[in-house]
Amino acid sequence: METKREFLKKLGLLTVGGMVGGAMTPAMAAKGTSGAFATNKNIGLQIYSLGRELTDDVPNGLKKIAEIGYKSIELAGYRDRKMGKIEVADYRKMADDAGLKITGSHVNPPIRKYTKDNMGEIADFWKQTVEDHIKLGVATLVQPGMPTIDNHEDAANVCEVFNKAGEIVKEADIKWGYHNHDREFQKIVKGESTPQTSSHRSQKGDVVYDLMLNGTDPKLVFFEMDVYWTVMGQNDPLEYFEKYPGRFPVLHIKDRSILGKSGMMNFRNIFTKAYENGLEEFYVELENIKEDITQFEGVKRCFTYLNKAKFVK
Repeated sequence: METKREFLKKLGLLTVGGMVGGAMTPAMAAKGTSGAFATNKNIGLQIYSLGRELTDDVPNGLKKIAEIGYKSIELAGYRDRKMGKIEVADYRKMADDAGLKITGSHVNPPIRKYTKDNMGEIADFWKQTVEDHIKLGVATLVQPGMPTIDNHEDAANVCEVFNKAGEIVKEADIKWGYHNHDREFQKIVKGESTPQTSSHRSQKGDVVYDLMLNGTDPKLVFFEMDVYWTVMGQNDPLEYFEKYPGRFPVLHIKDRSILGKSGMMNFRNIFTKAYENGLEEFYVELENIKEDITQFEGVKRCFTYLNKAKFVK
């Protein structure tokens, strides 16, 4: 079986591999342009990146995000019809006051195993969720948690639920999408049950992510690709952009740590192909900082990297 290291090395000319594929380090990006930050780049931030640094003081935290230069945010933390402990209308006002536009939100239904019996309950959840997110003014609602998919029947149920969620959300003029991690790139064999665990990777069968893409209606369901997790799932984002044109209008831009620093993610190629594929919005997501800095400093460095990059429009 091919190791992840071998896969990443092989992929060097496409998506990873540092300078071979045209990736820039933050220092190189900084030398590429001079002067003040551009004001026309719409760079978004997934607020999950900040954790308690934001939730401990949301009004001032949102202002700090805007001061860095981010124009839009994607929410995380909606539960019990609130954003954390804050009423949704109040959260919207805080964002407005900070000069930020809430364009998206990550929300998971409280059910992991989808069956014919609980599809109505999940649909009711999305109906309620839409009511609150209309108040937040979002353009997209995204599910970031993978449901249980151990076999083809599970996959079919998930696709049915996704399509129904898309129908419900579309009535409010909002788009519904799904965000991947790496387990979606595991395989399941038709007629067999294969529990999807982080340690299991079948060499045969159908890729779960492809079953999701092929089993959902493009008019109802889009996919917010997390490019880092796609690579960690031993797949090339560019190949998916080519295979499923128009299905990835929103991206999560992530690296092992600060964007561009690892040298393993070729963001130049990713952005170039994504724009050709109809990219409408992207969000920085930062996890696992490898340096002794705050999350706010981390997302600031990520913004600087993208803002200086000529391949980001």
